[in-house]
Amino acid sequence: QVQLVESGGGSVQAGGSLKLSCAASGYTYGSYCMGWFRQAPGKEREGVATIDENDTTAYADSVKGRFTLTKDNAKNTLYLQMNSLKPEDTAMYYCAADVYCDTVRPDATIATMLRAIEYTNWGQGTQVTVSS
Repeated sequence: QVQLVESGGGSVQAGGSLKLSCAASGYTYGSYCMGWFRQAPGKEREGVATIDENDTTAYADSVKGRFTLTKDNAKNTLYLQMNSLKPEDTAMYYCAADVYCDTVRPDATIATMLRAIEYTNWGQGTQVTVSS
């Protein structure tokens, strides 16, 4: 059974930084694509960043240049470095993983994997709050 555990959330002032972690277990880590999503109260869950098994990445336009996605295969951990945080980044952040990725789907690109509907495995979330 796939397990994803997020950590690293917290409260920061605008302009600050946070680094989120997602520890994965229960599957062959490198064979999955993974992503970070966020959901603010009253809003739909939106894709933030995604990475596939070839280390190809995609980012939402709203975070490009500020957020960086990396992974440590030895630790089975995905990271999201968030810099220059803005109040509009405030949300619950979720880690997700799925085996049916762009690398094996003729109808998908890495950008497709920014859609929450593409993922079947989710963590419990970690709260990020950015104050102005």
